[in-house]
Amino acid sequence: MANRPLRVLIVDDEANVRKTLALCLEAEGHSVALVGSARDAMVEVARRSFDAAFLDIRLGASSGLDLIPPLLAESPWLKIIVITAYASFETAVEAIRKGASDYLPKPFTPAQVKLALDKASELRSLEHRLESLRDALKGSEQEADFGSACPAVSRAYGLAREVAATDAAVLIRGESGTGKTVLARAIHAWSQRASRPFRTISCPSLTPDLLESELFGHSRGAFTGAVKENPGRVAACEGGTLFLDEIGDMPLAIQPKLLRLLQEKEYERLGETATRHADVRVIAATGADVELAIKEKRFREDLYFRLNVIQIELPPLRERRDDIVTLAERYLAFFGRANHKMLKGFTSEGEEALRRGTWQGNLRELRNVIERAAILCKSERVGPELLPGASSPPVAAIGDMISLQALEELHIRRVMASCRSLQEAAEVLGIDQATLWRKRKQFGI
Repeated sequence: MANRPLRVLIVDDEANVRKTLALCLEAEGHSVALVGSARDAMVEVARRSFDAAFLDIRLGASSGLDLIPPLLAESPWLKIIVITAYASFETAVEAIRKGASDYLPKPFTPAQVKLALDKASELRSLEHRLESLRDALKGSEQEADFGSACPAVSRAYGLAREVAATDAAVLIRGESGTGKTVLARAIHAWSQRASRPFRTISCPSLTPDLLESELFGHSRGAFTGAVKENPGRVAACEGGTLFLDEIGDMPLAIQPKLLRLLQEKEYERLGETATRHADVRVIAATGADVELAIKEKRFREDLYFRLNVIQIELPPLRERRDDIVTLAERYLAFFGRANHKMLKGFTSEGEEALRRGTWQGNLRELRNVIERAAILCKSERVGPELLPGASSPPVAAIGDMISLQALEELHIRRVMASCRSLQEAAEVLGIDQATLWRKRKQFGI
């Protein structure tokens, strides 16, 4: 049997062939849809997602070979196995050139069908693994560590492991930089969907129109600038997990469509009327006060209830003081290896500075501070002089007896430590990136 049950489309104008293939595939546990024409095949692929398709070369008066490009345009990940009673070297080459993944001459045996589908399944599985590796390598993130001396964190991780085995929607709450994305990836990795894609959308990072297009996809010509089709993140993570970061900032106009996806597993692409079906698990995260947003009519209460089936709260780093040095040591070991240095840890003064820090940017700020320290450290151990984020005083307040320049520098440092990118920091500060660059140069940041 193939690696896992697949969704298979059979396209053949002979009813007996369709029935025979269906019996063979269903006996192996696969889900099968049968169509007898090119038009019906396109309708079916537009309606739901398939992993593989058995496609006859002769479909009445039309050619199955001509159907390969539009099928792949609609579903780029589809593995097409061409079948024909008129096998020849030329048609096999033409089928592969057009995008088919395999070629099966008639008559074929159940063993041959199984082998062809196993190959298609393995190829798709390898593609998923490659996509996951690419995602994991972005930012060169170190392996996540879910050990903690903080009871609240241990409870959160324990609950995450419990719900991972289900398809329940999960809402992860916590301040920026507390590790919500890392935990979402872990839930996916612990789940039965681990071999399928994990995709992320940051809700505040896109305009409402672009967010809807990126989420649900669009057809060519759906709007100005839509020069080609976009399948969307929902389709791209079919069978896997969709992570919606900062869901509290999702535009109100898109929320009913997300609610429909959660409740009915259905959606439409922009520019289309065809209803599509989706098999995705949704994990959302927010650091915002969603209850306040509901009161202010900025967030739908029914969507909140649908997302909040399981809620996991991640505490800020300042509430898990016993973890700070341990986490810092892990970051230091990682960045030491990345910079080809043998770093043995922190001095006692360095550890004390770490514990004393305010860490307004949470894990993200800690990580950035330790990366800088690993790069600049000239000895085996890191001292407090290399830990500005740890040894700096608490955040100054308006009206404190400090200069405007000092207050500006402190504010910029804190915002940068809490943001994922310079672009995001510039947006929070209300300045352009060129101005932020000049400020960083001025303050030596």
